[in-house]
Amino acid sequence: MAFRVLIDDLHSELARQGHPDVRPMHGYVFQAIGPHGTTAADLGRRLGVSKQAAGKTIDTLERLGYVERGTDPRDARRKTVRLTARGTDCLARSAHIFDRLRTDWARTLGEDRLRALETDLRTMTPADPFLLDVPGWFGNS
Repeated sequence: MAFRVLIDDLHSELARQGHPDVRPMHGYVFQAIGPHGTTAADLGRRLGVSKQAAGKTIDTLERLGYVERGTDPRDARRKTVRLTARGTDCLARSAHIFDRLRTDWARTLGEDRLRALETDLRTMTPADPFLLDVPGWFGNS
């Protein structure tokens, strides 16, 4: 529930800052695309969904202006997807908003308690941030 509250607060603020169409799963997609772009097949593997499901999500994000498709400059046969300036702006704003929300949590819980909580959660989770193999999370793009 705490995670959901944090994500809901983040997305409410993102909407106020000009990103009303971004959904929680889009943040995972933006991070999986990364700064250098990726292919639909690689994106699907990172997210634990089919290439077709990744393609559908890419279609949605392209229509919203967050990603663009192109060809790999090293291999014209390879189709890539990259974040647009709007996508990069959304990620940057998300980071700033998250920092503010974390500060709010630290003020309520105390910095030491929050740091201990974060450490405990890291201990209990996999090191690979892209073990997102819960396809239901990404089914509704």
